[in-house]
Amino acid sequence: MQGREDKLNKRMVTGCLDLHQSFKSADSSSVPIPPPLPSKSDGHKKRLGPSCVSTATRDTWDRLFNDGYKADVVIYTDNGSIIYAHANIIGTASTVIKGMLKQAKRHGKWHTISIRGVPHDAVRVFIRFLYSSCYEKEEMNEFIMHLLLLSHAYVVPQLKRVCEWHLEHGLLTTENVIDVFQLALLCDFPRLSLISHRMIMKHFKELSATEAWTAMKKSHPFLEKEVRDSMIIEANTRKERIRKRNDQRIYSQLYEAMEALVHICRDGCKTIGPHDKDLKPDHAPCNYEACKGLESLIRHFAGCKLRVPGGCVHCKRMWQLLELHSRVCADSDQCRVPLCRNFKEKMEKQSKKDESRWKLLVKNVLGSKKVGGSPFFLPVTSC
Repeated sequence: MQGREDKLNKRMVTGCLDLHQSFKSADSSSVPIPPPLPSKSDGHKKRLGPSCVSTATRDTWDRLFNDGYKADVVIYTDNGSIIYAHANIIGTASTVIKGMLKQAKRHGKWHTISIRGVPHDAVRVFIRFLYSSCYEKEEMNEFIMHLLLLSHAYVVPQLKRVCEWHLEHGLLTTENVIDVFQLALLCDFPRLSLISHRMIMKHFKELSATEAWTAMKKSHPFLEKEVRDSMIIEANTRKERIRKRNDQRIYSQLYEAMEALVHICRDGCKTIGPHDKDLKPDHAPCNYEACKGLESLIRHFAGCKLRVPGGCVHCKRMWQLLELHSRVCADSDQCRVPLCRNFKEKMEKQSKKDESRWKLLVKNVLGSKKVGGSPFFLPVTSC
């Protein structure tokens, strides 16, 4: 231990001398000396924790607490147990305890205070942390909830951060998440409340059937209602997200159908196309996936003999595709899709309600093509 402290002291002295030399040389020049470039080994140096206190110093504080040398505070815990401490140390570490000590009754040199409601061992871990900021991993695992509560009640921010870190990195489980959620909201742990809330949402069905959930419903019904409301909002959001995804897929399919329709009417595809094209069934495979289904629909549309009220469902679909094409078409005069110009003229006689619906559909269909677009269709901004 002594050798390690000597090395640390020697390093600090060397650093001070180097700093003094840099100031001394800086006086002789108006341009300040830049700091040295970081070496590759700097990233591999062992770092101390949040503080730069040596292990020997921490051991000394731990020994002072364990031995109770010249202690002047008696802390009563549950089951009549006692912990000895030093007023100057625990009062400096916690302003709440400092206030308790000022109001405490004195018996000779002894101050007496009480910390009840949590196990004796948890209070002992808490007081030890006030001395040295140290704790054992097993103790943290066992008393994490009690230490979290004590860190809030006695305003010890460093312990609060330590408890939050451990809960975020493994100690938060489905067994304690409901208790953590209540404690986090009631004791002002915003980040922890968010993390525990997400876990409850993820395991809602499992957790809502536990005794902890029933206890929360009785003791803090507003928290239970908040979680249930969050689940409803989450479910609605998920449904809306699925609906939008499905709509986007339909708009994308309609765009592909518009491209395939122009392709068939302009170039022809296998056995179907304009009359002035030489169609070959053994032609190279078509690049338009919608062509196969659209080809069957066009053949049905050309030969359908159904003439009854309501009409044919397939023919209705073809009429709708032709009208949709006319609305996205950039040049009806040059277009070879049947009835394109006729539908353009028909638009002027439609009601405002129908027109607004068609405009919204056209906007969504053209907007489904995220990159680029067909030269035969209107740009998205003009629809």
